[in-house]
Amino acid sequence: MCKHGVKPAQEQLYAKYKTHWFTICLRYLNNREDALDVLQNALIKIYTKLDQFDSSLGHFKSWSSRIVVNESIMFQRKYWNKNQVSDFNPEVIDVEEPSKAISNLTMQELTEVIQDLPAGYKLVFNLYAIDGYSHKEIAKKLSISEGTSKSQLFKAKSILKKKLAGRMTEGLKMTF
Repeated sequence: MCKHGVKPAQEQLYAKYKTHWFTICLRYLNNREDALDVLQNALIKIYTKLDQFDSSLGHFKSWSSRIVVNESIMFQRKYWNKNQVSDFNPEVIDVEEPSKAISNLTMQELTEVIQDLPAGYKLVFNLYAIDGYSHKEIAKKLSISEGTSKSQLFKAKSILKKKLAGRMTEGLKMTF
C-alpha cells in the first residue's frame, strides 16, 4: 500500500522506522536540524523507490538504512572540507579497541561521542564500524584511497578511545 502512495500506510512505515533512521542521521551529522533535513530527503527517496525494494534480496530495514546513510553522506559532501581527510600518520599511537567502554554506553551517549569526531573521521568510522562497509567501498564512496580510509578509521578509534577513557574516569570519580 505504501508503494501506491497510501498516506496512512506511509505514516505507519514512518512511525515504525523513524527512530532508527533518525539515529543514523545523527551519527553522520552534527546537529538535529541537519539530521531532520536529511531524514526528510531520505524519506522522499524511500517512498519513491519502494517499487525497487526486493524482499528476496534482504530486509526492508537494511535497504532503507542504506538510503539514509547515502543521503547523510551526500549532505556531508556538500559541506565537507576535503582537507579534513588526511593521509596516514605512522606517529599516531597504537590503539586498542574501545569495546569495553562502548558496551557501558547508551546509544545516545555513543552517538554524542561519535558526533564530536572530525567530519572525515566520523564518516569513515560510521561507514566501516557501524554500517559495515569495506575500506574499498568507503574509498569509492568518498573518492579517497583505501589507505586514507584505514588511517581515518585508526585515528577515529584513537580519539574515541581517549574520549571513552575520559568518560569512564569521570564515571569512576562520581561513584566514590
